[in-house]
Amino acid sequence: MQMQTFKYDNKIVKYFLYATIFWAVLAFFFGVLVATLKFFPELPDYIFGSDDGDVTPLFGAGIEGLSATNGKMGFGRLRMIHTTFAIFAFVGNGFFLGAYYCMQRLLKTRMGSDTLSWVHFWSWQLFILLSLVTFLLGINTSKEYAEHEWPLDILIAVSWIIFGINMFMTIAKRRVRHLYVAIWFFLGTWVAVAMLHIFNNLELPVHWNLLNPKSYSIYAGVQDALVQWWYGHNAVAFVLTTPILGLMYYFVPKAANRPVFSYKLSIIHFWSLIFIYIWAGPHHLLYTSLPAWVQAVGTGFSIMLIAPSWGGMLNGLLTLRGAWDKVREEPVLKFMVVAITCYGMATFEGPLLATKTLNKIGHFTDWVPAHVHVGTLGWNGFIIFGMIYWLTPRLFNTKLASNKLANTHFWIGTLGMLFWVIPMYVAGWTQGLMWQEFNEDGTLKYGNFLQTVTILKDWLYPMRAFGGTLYLIGAVLMVVNVWKTVRSGSFVANEAAEAPALAKISSARKKGEGVHTWIERMPTLLTVLSFVAVAIGGLVEIVPTIVVKSNVPTIASVTPYTALELEGRDLYIREGCNACHTQMIRPFRDEVKRYGEYSKPGEYVYHHPFLWGSQRSGPDLHRQGGKNPDSWHYKHMWDPRDTSPGSIMPRYPWLIDNELDRSITKNKMEALVKLGVPYTEDDLDSIQTSMDKQAIAIEERIFAEAADLKNKYAKEQTEKGEEFVPLRDREIVALIAYLQRLGTDISTENTQTTSINN
Repeated sequence: MQMQTFKYDNKIVKYFLYATIFWAVLAFFFGVLVATLKFFPELPDYIFGSDDGDVTPLFGAGIEGLSATNGKMGFGRLRMIHTTFAIFAFVGNGFFLGAYYCMQRLLKTRMGSDTLSWVHFWSWQLFILLSLVTFLLGINTSKEYAEHEWPLDILIAVSWIIFGINMFMTIAKRRVRHLYVAIWFFLGTWVAVAMLHIFNNLELPVHWNLLNPKSYSIYAGVQDALVQWWYGHNAVAFVLTTPILGLMYYFVPKAANRPVFSYKLSIIHFWSLIFIYIWAGPHHLLYTSLPAWVQAVGTGFSIMLIAPSWGGMLNGLLTLRGAWDKVREEPVLKFMVVAITCYGMATFEGPLLATKTLNKIGHFTDWVPAHVHVGTLGWNGFIIFGMIYWLTPRLFNTKLASNKLANTHFWIGTLGMLFWVIPMYVAGWTQGLMWQEFNEDGTLKYGNFLQTVTILKDWLYPMRAFGGTLYLIGAVLMVVNVWKTVRSGSFVANEAAEAPALAKISSARKKGEGVHTWIERMPTLLTVLSFVAVAIGGLVEIVPTIVVKSNVPTIASVTPYTALELEGRDLYIREGCNACHTQMIRPFRDEVKRYGEYSKPGEYVYHHPFLWGSQRSGPDLHRQGGKNPDSWHYKHMWDPRDTSPGSIMPRYPWLIDNELDRSITKNKMEALVKLGVPYTEDDLDSIQTSMDKQAIAIEERIFAEAADLKNKYAKEQTEKGEEFVPLRDREIVALIAYLQRLGTDISTENTQTTSINN
C-alpha cells in the first residue's frame, strides 16, 4: 500500500491556543467585574468621580468624571462583554483550537487551506475586538448572546462560513474513509450555528453608517422572543455543548489512552441530541405571552433531552474504565472527569427547570445563572483547561512544566466554581420564594422588591464574586504553567506525518455495510441529514407562530411609540437595562399584585426588538408607566440610592448631561414602517414638533414637582449662556417618556390572574 507523506499545520493551532488563553483571562476578569458591581454598584464612582463627599475617586474628582465615561463602566454594557468573551472568545477559540488539532489527525491530512485557516483566525479575533469596542460605546441590539449590530453579524457569518469551507475541504482530501464521532459533532455544530445565527439576526439597518450602526429586528414582540430563545437556548446547545462534546470524544480517549466506551451509544447520542435540542428553546418563555402550545412543546422536548445528554455523559465517563488510577495523578484527567460530571449535572437540572412547577420558582431569578455557570465554568471551562494541558506539551515537544501547578489550578478552579454556583442557588431560591409569599390578609409579605436585593448583596453576591476571583486566579496559574512549558520546549510548525492513500470506492452502500457506517463515509449526506435534524424543530415552532394570526391577537388600543418614546427605548437598549429589568408580567397572583395586569401578546406587536428580559435584578417594568412622577425618574437615574435605598442599580449622570441626538429619528421610524409599524405620513412630517411638545410637557412637570431641579437649571442657564442645553433636549427626557409609556396601552381596571398562588 502506497504511503503518502504530508505535514500537519501546528502554527494555526498554536495561535488558537494563545487566543484561547488570552480571552479566557479577560472573560473571567469581566465576570468578576460585573459580579462585583452587583453588590458594589458605587465602584464606578470610586474610579471616575462622584458628588458624594465621602468618596475619593481614583481619577478626577466630581460627578463630571463619571458622566464623561458615557456609560462605559455600566453593568449592562459590561455584562454583554463578559458573555461574548466567555462564549465566543474563550469557548469559541477553545473549540477551534481543538478542532484544528484533532481534525488533521483524525482525517490524516493538513487543513484544506492554510490561507483560509488564517483568514478564519484573524476575522474571529477581529469580531471579538470589535464587540468590545461597540459594546463599550453602547452599540448593541439587546438580544441576549446576539447583541452585536448588523456589521458584526455579517463578520461572524463570514468567519463561520470560512471555517466551514476549510473543514469541508479538509474532509474532501482525507486519508481516512470513515468520519470519527468528533467530526460528526463538528459538522452538526457548523450547520446548526449557521442556521441559528442567520435567522435570529435578520434585521433592517436604519442607515448604512458602519461607524455607528443601528438596526431593528425584522421580528416583533412574541415572534421575536421565540426566535431569540430558539437561538439563545441553542447557542448553549451548539456553541457550548455539541462542539465541546466533539472535543470530549477525541481528547478524553487520548488522555486516558482508552477507546470510546460505546460506538453505538455515540450514534444514539449524536442524532438524538441534535434533533431534540433545537425544540427546547421555548422553555425560556414559560408563563409568558408565548402561545401555550409552543410552551408545552418546549417543555416536552426539554425533558426528553435528559436521555441523550446522560447517554453522552456516561459514554465519556465509562471511557475511563480501567484508567481511574490515572485520575489521581493526571491533572488533565481530573479536569475532564469534573467537566463531564458538570455536563451531566447541568443537563439534568435544565430539563427540571423546564417543567412549569420549578420554572415558576426559578425563572427570572439567580437560579438560572447558577445553572448556566455549572455548564460554562465546569463543563466548558474544565474540558478546555484539560485540553490545553494535554496539547501544549505535544505542540512544543516537551513535558508540562508543572503537574503540581496544574493540580493547584484544578483545586482552586473547583473551589471557585463552588463558591460561584452555591450562593447563586441560594440566592435564586430566596428570590423565587420571597417574591411569592403572602401575609394572612392577602398582601405581599415582601412587597418592596429591594427587600430581596438587600439580602442578596450583603453575603451571597460577594461570595459569588469571591468564587469568580478564585476561578480567575486558577486561569492565571494556567498562563504561568503554559508559559513555562512553551519556554522549555521546541515548537515544530509543520509536523511531519504519513498515511496510506485513500482508495476510491463507490458511494453506494457495500454488501453487509451498516447504514450508519455508510453515512460515516458520506460527509455530504451526513451534513444534509444533520441540517434536516436541526431544522425540523424550528420550522414546527416558529413558522406557525409567525404566520397564524390567532397566535398573537391584536389589541385595538395598542399604538406605536411616539418619536420621543422611540428614542428613549433605544437609550434603554444602549445602556443594557434589559439585563436587569424584565418587561413581562406573568399571570401569577404575586406578580399581578406587585406589578399590575399580566402581559398580553398583543401589547408587543410593534416592539422591534422585544425586551422581555431574562433576569430580575430590579423590578419588572412592564406597567411602569404612571407609577412614579417624572421628577422621581430623573432623580432615580441621577442616583438610584437617593430614591431607593439599598438599590444596586448604577448611576446614569451622562443621560442627564447629554443632548439627545435626533439626527436619525426619522430614519428609525421609516425603517419601522417597512417592518409593519403603522406610522403615517403626518407622523413622519411632524417628528420634531411632536418631540418638542412631549419633551416640554415632561420638563414642565419635572420643574413643577421639584423646585430644586428648576432652580438648578435656571442657574446653569445663567452660567452657560448660549452653550446651555435645556432639559427638554436631553437624553433623560426621552428615557422618561419611554418609561412613562410602558404598559399604558390597555386598561388595568379589571385585574385578572390565570393561576392561584396560595
